[in-house]
Amino acid sequence: MELDIQTARRIIAVALETGQARAMKPLSVVVLDAGGHPIAFERADGASPGRFEIARGKAYGAVMLGMGGRAQAERAAVGPTFMAAVNGAFGGRLVPVPGGVLVRDQGGRVIGAVGVTGDTSDNDAVAALAGIESVGLTGEA
Repeated sequence: MELDIQTARRIIAVALETGQARAMKPLSVVVLDAGGHPIAFERADGASPGRFEIARGKAYGAVMLGMGGRAQAERAAVGPTFMAAVNGAFGGRLVPVPGGVLVRDQGGRVIGAVGVTGDTSDNDAVAALAGIESVGLTGEA
């Protein structure tokens, strides 16, 4: 299975609904394909305009490094030089914190990533996982 526009839109809708249901601050959500290219993005009313780049950076780090944002943050804490070098190699496009969630298909293959921003990083990850799980895929936060 590949991520298509309809699946991406459903992930986004559920992530935004999850944010509203849990009284989170306005969220922004992006879905990237396995190559790190945006499939879809949506910003809730009231979300700040710079949120696209943050959401994309969270998801981009997940798909490019093959690890969720939480694992990236842990790696950065123990090896900040490595993470800084990797971020430099990717033109500063990584945001290595929770909220960047790797998406795997039923066979465990990486097919993309979801980036959510707007609330705490942990809450962002909760919303991303809800969206991913709603379409029968597995998220790795």
